[in-house]
Amino acid sequence: MATISLRGQTTQTCGELPPTGQTAPAFTLLDNHLKARSLGDFSGQRKLIYTLPSLDTPVCAKSSRKLVEQCQAASLSDENIAVLIISADLPFAQQRFCKQHKLNAVTSLSLHCDTAFGIDYGLLIADGPLTGLTARAILVLDEQDTVLYTELVSEIGHEPDYEAALTAIRARAISD
Repeated sequence: MATISLRGQTTQTCGELPPTGQTAPAFTLLDNHLKARSLGDFSGQRKLIYTLPSLDTPVCAKSSRKLVEQCQAASLSDENIAVLIISADLPFAQQRFCKQHKLNAVTSLSLHCDTAFGIDYGLLIADGPLTGLTARAILVLDEQDTVLYTELVSEIGHEPDYEAALTAIRARAISD
């Protein structure tokens, strides 16, 4: 279990993020059109995976928009990179959020029907008021789903280190 906090109150996740160098666990989640999407659907692409509790919170909304803006500024949307935003929000809410904020370059995925992703990635919040939601984290996977970078944000209300994630995905792009 990893320890994180919500406004200074300690809470736990159900496990640990997959370590760098390991193959990321397979998953199947629903996109905002209710279509099942698996990790395999993004085979051959580098993946920037951003997990968060809910797009309906100010920090999650702001950080999602900021991540997409930084990816676009770094021209990552022009490369073979899939940007995935994963939360427990209903697919309809994700679709509304992406449309409202013009987040066309991302794929939003919902784990509302199946929490296996949250468990397998060690991100499901195990106690406290956000039990059952995912912790805020960023993962970078290569084209073969090897974990290149992870960050579990220690305070749920804080934003992740976008630049570190972008550096990890850019470093992979340069070495190709």
